[in-house]
Amino acid sequence: MKTTEAGQPEDAFREAFRGTFYGVLQWAQLDQLWQRMKDDAGGDWYVYAVGEPPPAATVAAADLIRFIDELDELLHRDHDEDYCGIVYADDVNSPGFVKIFDPHNLGVSCGYSDNPPLPGWILSRLPPVDLQAPVPLPGNRRRWWQRLFSS
Repeated sequence: MKTTEAGQPEDAFREAFRGTFYGVLQWAQLDQLWQRMKDDAGGDWYVYAVGEPPPAATVAAADLIRFIDELDELLHRDHDEDYCGIVYADDVNSPGFVKIFDPHNLGVSCGYSDNPPLPGWILSRLPPVDLQAPVPLPGNRRRWWQRLFSS
């Protein structure tokens, strides 16, 4: 059985990734989700930009909060709609896995598909595994990501 660098079975992440998720439809609901995550920021969160190498370690609470704030700004700016609809959580009241779709690469993020598009970012309590993005991150997203998490 393959394991992640954190010693967790790779299957655990993939199973959670394919599990049941609930859409965050309204911006106010997203605000509530973000606040729950910020309130529990010290809870060992991995921040994964799909298309980049998966992180081997969790982020510090301050880095998670900064990521959430920056991502929220990006989503509001680039998804200029009256509704959210591009964030999905395994449990909106006590999240452990959150998928965030890039507003510029939505494809068919809702509905059913044998090959659904990958999210742009994942926040997870499980160590991520490489989801093999079919294309690399676009340059603007890669620069945004590197600005947040440059070593």
